[in-house]
Amino acid sequence: LDIGLPEILVTVGGLALSAFVLWYFLAPTAGAKAVEAASGAGVQELAMTVKGGYTPDRLVFRQGVPARLVVHRQEAGECSEELIVSELRIRRFLPPHETTTIEFTPEKSGEFRMTCGMGMLHGTVIVKPA
Repeated sequence: LDIGLPEILVTVGGLALSAFVLWYFLAPTAGAKAVEAASGAGVQELAMTVKGGYTPDRLVFRQGVPARLVVHRQEAGECSEELIVSELRIRRFLPPHETTTIEFTPEKSGEFRMTCGMGMLHGTVIVKPA
């Protein structure tokens, strides 16, 4: 094998770039501040923006209390057109540049993965025990 310096540099650079892309899209958001839903009139409500990711990306609700998630999607890319929280039976299409309200009652406590339809955007829904 006759491998020169340029081939080694290209290979190492490609591996480093691949590792960065995987980290950027799949790494958990440890240390990110969780935002707790505001309660009023028997419903807990939280607003989230979708634009290159979820803001906030750690949402906190209380178990057994009806919840309303108001999602403001500020982009038109295919990746963010769907919001999925499988464990809470949430799967909703998000029209571009519109606001979508998702109503649900979190029946079980725990931390649940929130993702787009392609699995590239991610966050966490935290349900505190009743």
